[in-house]
Amino acid sequence: MITIYHNSRCKISRLVLEKLKSSGKEYTIIEYLKTIPSIEDIKKLLLKLNAKPIDIIRKNETIFKKQFKDKSFTDEEWLIIIHENPILIERPILENKYKAIICRPPEKFVELIK
Repeated sequence: MITIYHNSRCKISRLVLEKLKSSGKEYTIIEYLKTIPSIEDIKKLLLKLNAKPIDIIRKNETIFKKQFKDKSFTDEEWLIIIHENPILIERPILENKYKAIICRPPEKFVELIK
């Protein structure tokens, strides 16, 4: 089973979802702006991504530029910031039982559905 962390307003996220549908694989969709991941869920996702919280931040988002750019935060503080501002999560993210990837560019989705 594959999980996609999806934002329907994002062109790349929609494209990856279409590719996932065409793959024939079973999947679930988490619209993370509606169903906000808990801090614990974000930690688990980061482990599968082999990443730190700052690695999944969308640095071009207005909220990042206005509130967080050029400021220093611990990983724990970033987790809270991400949870409170899920728009900052890079998208789309695909996850399976063992691994997760950020699908940028969208062709990276192949790495997870092999």
